[in-house]
Amino acid sequence: MLKILVVEDDYRLREIIVKNLEKNGYEIIQASNGEIGYQMFEENYVDLIITDIMMPRVDGNTLVKRVRYLNKDIPIIMLTALESYYDKEKSYNNGADDYMVKPVNMKELLLRIKALLKRYKIVSENIFDLGNLHMDYKSKTCLIKQNQITLTIKEFDLLYKLLSSPNQIFTREQLLNEIWGYDSESYERTVDTHIKRIREKISIKEFEIITVRGLGYKVVIK
Repeated sequence: MLKILVVEDDYRLREIIVKNLEKNGYEIIQASNGEIGYQMFEENYVDLIITDIMMPRVDGNTLVKRVRYLNKDIPIIMLTALESYYDKEKSYNNGADDYMVKPVNMKELLLRIKALLKRYKIVSENIFDLGNLHMDYKSKTCLIKQNQITLTIKEFDLLYKLLSSPNQIFTREQLLNEIWGYDSESYERTVDTHIKRIREKISIKEFEIITVRGLGYKVVIK
């Protein structure tokens, strides 16, 4: 399930957005200002961000700049009452991908979300194919040239997550929270151990798992 971070200080509007997105099959995490939103982004893997501009503590433009410092590819939609050309230009220059002026039309927002996810080629299906590699998320099966590769469920989920967003850096904390869950007693070293096992089991020319020193991992498709 694709995960979206919604950052909006207007509680009623945030609730409307969250309920509509959940109704359409998205998993949502939410924040009431940019400071909390950035913390959520650091602690969770998300596929897309929706953020207001005018918020207490940290505004939306500052949030976008901070996110872009860590991740240049994640799709970001700005929702705001500011509609001047200058405001739009500022948001786009800071790294926003799309800009919607309030009041928000939910049907239009959903269309824009789908368009951005498609543009960024974020995997929304349960099947992933890359050259000789085939992964089926529902059955947790991994095939290379029709030969099944034995992966544990955690190894499968970890590889699938990395392959779903090529070139995106995932911190160990993000991967630990996403794959093992917040209540897990596992440590970040657990991620390193599973990456090592995946590398030992799967070595093909189509992709490479890269260690990003001091941060985590990313997949590079060749």
